[in-house]
Amino acid sequence: MAVLIDKEKCTACGLCVDACPFAALALKDEVAVVGDGCTMCGACVDACPMGAIAMEKVEKKADERTATSRGVWVWAEQRDGVMPDVVAELLGQGRKLADELGVPLGAALIGYQVEPLAAELIAYGADEVYLLQHPNLAGFDDHAYALALDQLIKTYQPEILLAGATSLGRSLVPRVATLTKSGLTADCTSLAIDPATRLLRQTRPAFGGNIMATIICPQARPQMATVRPRVMRKAEYVASRRGKVVKAEALGALTPLSKVLETHAGAGEQVNLVAAEVVVTGGRGLGKPEGFALVRELALALGGVVGASRAAVDSEWIGYAHQVGQTGRTIGPKLYIALGVSGAVQHLVGMQSSDTIVAINNNPEAPIFQVATYGIVGDLYQVVPAILKKIKEIQG
Repeated sequence: MAVLIDKEKCTACGLCVDACPFAALALKDEVAVVGDGCTMCGACVDACPMGAIAMEKVEKKADERTATSRGVWVWAEQRDGVMPDVVAELLGQGRKLADELGVPLGAALIGYQVEPLAAELIAYGADEVYLLQHPNLAGFDDHAYALALDQLIKTYQPEILLAGATSLGRSLVPRVATLTKSGLTADCTSLAIDPATRLLRQTRPAFGGNIMATIICPQARPQMATVRPRVMRKAEYVASRRGKVVKAEALGALTPLSKVLETHAGAGEQVNLVAAEVVVTGGRGLGKPEGFALVRELALALGGVVGASRAAVDSEWIGYAHQVGQTGRTIGPKLYIALGVSGAVQHLVGMQSSDTIVAINNNPEAPIFQVATYGIVGDLYQVVPAILKKIKEIQG
């Protein structure tokens, strides 16, 4: 849509300026003009007594790449020749999308001396690995990597590109979207193909996690989405699977804008929530910070780690490193135990892909029970000690 102002009819009365709720209109040279803040709400059209303002639908021209782009790609993130689990997770989801579209599944592998990873990508389901190596790509630099990935995209024209919403992915992919003039949906929790249009339906939390928004990018290619680790299921590793490696030559110097002099491990509390197979999480229902002693005891007995809801972290009962949810870590352990966690949408987004979910809460209406495999309504300070006693009996 576009707001059109007829300069011959406009009398600069200012009624449209007063009516605009977004202060997007102004008077200039005795005529109304539209600024950048316009949301096409139409309030100015109704307010104009002279009929000088109208809204006209503008047909956006489809990107010519929509007709020629083909294939689903996953960016094969790697650091020092090691790929995070999110790559295999995206290959698993990418396989489903590619099969539904009837196109090959590709992986974009960028770096230096990383060719051995191609076999691993094929084993996880990639039909084709697009390999671009250059000495300037030995260490991660978002500028150099963006130029390299942009080159691969423009040469081979995939219709979909998926990447992990990791620290590297969040730095790289927006740059690539800008270079390719494509749309990008960040932090998706669900991806699907619309059978009628063949468009990628990208679902993510919006408005602080209070709603789930499904976004499409009909005009530009590739359709790009980032996905948090542990949201998707990992692809099956089949060592005998066969695929093709397409080697590309760098078309430019791919000069980094920065140079890493040395690296240091981060200081502070180290909690590997993402890799843990068992996570025991405490929430506001613990009632006091001392309640985390019970959470730790159960986690220790099960060989797991301690998680926390945002409410518990905000109350300063435990450090942020333990936070599970949209604003913390997204995880998918084999066993997730929630103690006194009500289950706000923001929290559920971060853990509902767990294999088995056990919820203990004294509120039978708590949302956590809607996703729980097993739910126990009761006082956690009575239930957990009984569980611990049984665990000790089993363990001898």
